[in-house]
Amino acid sequence: MAWTREGTGGKQSVVWYYVIALTVLVIDQLTKWLVATKMSLYESIPLIQGVFYITSHRNRGAAFGILQNQQWLFITVTLVVIAFLLVYLHRLGRERSGAAWSFALILGGATGNLLDRVRLGEVIDFFDFRLIHYPIFNVADSAIVIGVILLMIDTFRQPAHDSEEPAAKASATDD
Repeated sequence: MAWTREGTGGKQSVVWYYVIALTVLVIDQLTKWLVATKMSLYESIPLIQGVFYITSHRNRGAAFGILQNQQWLFITVTLVVIAFLLVYLHRLGRERSGAAWSFALILGGATGNLLDRVRLGEVIDFFDFRLIHYPIFNVADSAIVIGVILLMIDTFRQPAHDSEEPAAKASATDD
């Protein structure tokens, strides 16, 4: 069946990766809705004084506020990334669960920010770490970053392909 794969723990459904992506999307959109409807723009609520705040902020650019007002570019690139993620999530979900988990997080986050850009023309951000003067971000951004970190870990944990193996097999058959 196309929606399951054999793993070390038996059959695991690829659908779970889509459930993870959808969960990220729902949490992202819910938290953004709460900030947009319950807070004034630029209002800030300290959770840990001087360290961490919930701040209602809008971003018309990319990470760190670069490329302001380039919505067409962000929407186009995000649609390409989402298409890539859907294809590879389905493929890798059967082979590499670590990469599939990463892609699921990135897919949920990318879709969340895409919805903001399409609906609002900007992304709602609210996590504000002032102790380290980090740019304000949201749940979608967090999922994307965590997904990329997990993908890097999964990539480094994959065994290296032995380039001499085909040559060794070829010489063994020549004997």
